[in-house]
Amino acid sequence: MQFTVFSTSLSPNSRSRRLAHLSAQALEAQGHTVTVLDLRALPLPAFDDDQAYHHPNVAPYREAIATADGVLLALPVYNWATGSGAKNLIELTGSHSPERGLSAVWFDRVVTFLVAGGLPHSYTAHHPLALGLMTDFKCIVNPYHVYATGDDWDGNDLRPLCAVRLGRTLSVATELAEHLKERSYRSTWEI
Repeated sequence: MQFTVFSTSLSPNSRSRRLAHLSAQALEAQGHTVTVLDLRALPLPAFDDDQAYHHPNVAPYREAIATADGVLLALPVYNWATGSGAKNLIELTGSHSPERGLSAVWFDRVVTFLVAGGLPHSYTAHHPLALGLMTDFKCIVNPYHVYATGDDWDGNDLRPLCAVRLGRTLSVATELAEHLKERSYRSTWEI
């Protein structure tokens, strides 16, 4: 199976980036092919619904989504909402306007969330983003996700309870991707 893991935090000390790398390592250890793209290493322009689509860094993200059996979005939570990097990524790769030559690459993707937050209160902060992916692009959102706060870490390692949750989340991600790989339908933009 082919998985794409996105690290969408711009913070140099990002815990969500660590979640992305732990997930990629675990998937590779299971024999999957994994592409990791990091917004800090390959930055995207701010979404302007115009020239930003033609920025050279957009193409690798589009390709990584289009070829993936499953996409993992690692993101931070700030002020009870997902960090802006993830939304910017989705806007640049999800705009769909055939008359403008734009085609979204998110349709029918299996999406898993890896979330780093400061406090337990923001456990569901990614839900509006997940709902948008389900509604607009008919994505299948993994019902398991990781939400890790500072208390879930021991240095660069997850504490046991959160590590188990990550393992379960990745197990469900691979199972969903395997079952849906040969689906008979293909979605497009519709309401």
